[in-house]
Parts: sequence; structure tokens; C-alpha cells
Amino acid sequence: MSIRAKDLSKQFGEPPVGVLHSLDFEIATGEFVALTGKSGSGKSTLLYIISTLDEPTAGSVAIDGRPVHAMNSKELHAFRNLHVGFVFQFHYLLPELTALENVLLPARKTEQHEHKHAAAIALLDEFDIADKADRLPGQLSGGEQQRVSIARALLMEPRFLFADEPTGNLDSKNGEVVMNIFQRINRERGVTIVMVTHDPDFAAVAHRQIFLKDGRIAAPD
Repeated sequence: MSIRAKDLSKQFGEPPVGVLHSLDFEIATGEFVALTGKSGSGKSTLLYIISTLDEPTAGSVAIDGRPVHAMNSKELHAFRNLHVGFVFQFHYLLPELTALENVLLPARKTEQHEHKHAAAIALLDEFDIADKADRLPGQLSGGEQQRVSIARALLMEPRFLFADEPTGNLDSKNGEVVMNIFQRINRERGVTIVMVTHDPDFAAVAHRQIFLKDGRIAAPD
């Protein structure tokens, strides 16, 4: 078992409004899972909680049997940097850095950027953008920028990749490129992928779907 959520709930505001309600599920090591459901169903909230970026109001998340939210901030930071990659709808590349420099950012946190330089080039090459390594984000297309952000997420060889609408700002062609990359790293590297998507075609690429309706796990409509 890789990720285990038990009786997971999340509330926001005052008075509290429930967004997630007593969720129980498991995601096995090496699975590719899509979180699906209508807008406002709680998909992104759930992703942020199981990826350690947010805390539940009640319940727990354990990764490989270890309760995530029992970790202190130093342990969480180390866990994210070493084992977790994030891909968002917006690529969040630093505009003043080149594509290569953006990919190397996670390695700078642990002063491994020189050691990881060849790996960063190899990732850009794998994603067919090695020739754009010295370009700034503003000189890249939207699809190229997203591929740079995926390369950045994979640089530290994470065991888990969490993606929030990674194709949301891409046309269908570039969306398919991203999905092909996800399928390949899941198949070849065994990376566990959890992806939020509203696109049924891209959701169908995953091994299975967890469908949310009003903050609860339900059968798809």
C-alpha cells in the first residue's frame, strides 16, 4: 500500500463548511489514479491533502504506513523534496531563469544542482525540448513550458507525482503529449501518479478513477 486515507474530512470558513466528508481509500504503489468529478466536488482539495500541501480537518493520511501529518515541518520539507513531484495547471516557472535553470531548481535546495545537471539535460531531451534549454519561459509555447515544469517535478526522481489539471491550459495536442509522458514515467519508472482532471479522455488514461460528488466518493454519473 502506498497512500492510505482514513476518515478524511476537510472544512473551510467560519461557520465551517464541509468540502470533504469521511473519505476512505487506498492508492497502491505504482498506480496511476485520476481524481474526477464536477467543479467544486473537492478534487483539488483532496489532492493537496494527500500530497502533504494541506492538512485535513479530521482523519489521516499515511504514506507507506507513516502518518504524514505527524511529521514536523523539517521532515515534511525533506519528504517533499526527495520523494514528491508536483505539476499544476499553471507551470509556475520563474520568468528570469532559463528552461534548464528552472528544471534544476529542486536540486539547488540541497546543493545538488551540479550533480543533477546531466539529469536535467536528459529530461529536457526526453521531452523533446533540449534545444530550448537556454530559452526563458516567455520564449516557449504553453506546451513547452508545461513539459519544463514536468521535467522539474521529475528531477529528484520522486516516487510520487501529484498533478492538478496538468492539461487545463493546453490544447488537445499538447495535452496528449503530457498524458503520454505521464503514462511513460508511470510504466517505466514506477512513479505513483495522482492526477486531478475534468477531461474524461485523459481520466481514462489512468488505471482507475476516484470520482467525487459533493466531497464524497461516488459512482460516476
